[in-house]
Amino acid sequence: MRAAARRFPLFSSIPSWLLAALLIGSMATWHMVRDESYSVILSALTKGIFTTLYVSLIAYAAAITLGLFFGLMRISSNRVIRESATFYIEIIRGIPMLVLLYYIAFVGAPSLVKGLNWMLTPMIDMGLLDKLSVRDISFVFRAILALTIGYSAFIAEIFRAGIESIPSGQMEAAIASGMSRRQAMQYVILPQAVRTVLPPLANDFVAMIKDSALVSALGVQDITQLGKVYSASTFQFFETYNVVALLYLAMTLSLTLGVRVLEKKLSAST
Repeated sequence: MRAAARRFPLFSSIPSWLLAALLIGSMATWHMVRDESYSVILSALTKGIFTTLYVSLIAYAAAITLGLFFGLMRISSNRVIRESATFYIEIIRGIPMLVLLYYIAFVGAPSLVKGLNWMLTPMIDMGLLDKLSVRDISFVFRAILALTIGYSAFIAEIFRAGIESIPSGQMEAAIASGMSRRQAMQYVILPQAVRTVLPPLANDFVAMIKDSALVSALGVQDITQLGKVYSASTFQFFETYNVVALLYLAMTLSLTLGVRVLEKKLSAST
């Protein structure tokens, strides 16, 4: 291995586990390419790739926004705000993601519809709006909402830790220079904190890609759900779930490598 690394410098920057994974993945891909049934399965699951990425990207973008909001609340000097954020974070983190998914889909969504209908009663009575139904809220939206709420609690703690890692003297110096506390947080503390929390945020996105498979429990047509339907209709369970696993591995390993490159660049620039 060392001799190969000297001949090919690229090998020295690639972990051994990744070389083994690439070798196994290449062999599996070659076998699938030669087997016609695998190409049929892959074409059947193609739509699920888009759904998986769509749900994950939208949910994660919303989770980052909500997580930053609660992260800032966690470091507030106001005890009521701070304790409210802590209550939300601890409760959400204590609920399994699948349970939260079911709760949002079958309890939260109907409650949301009832609340909106109650608020819009005058406009509904005047005929300006139609009464909302639970069926108007798609299961894709419910899945995105559940993933957003679930991951926002973890992301809030990431932001809190990142902000608290910045020396308090920088906030004091910014305030002393004439900035308000909000301006100091926006222009001095947050840019540095974001730099610190980028790797763990990226790792959480990898985790969300994997957890997005849970949305198949709601019938959302992601990779897992399409694989479940296809294997049940053809009884090709072995082949179908090989393809499902390979698709998830391709996405998560690519993102993991991106995270490693990001970490090296950030550590080199500090």
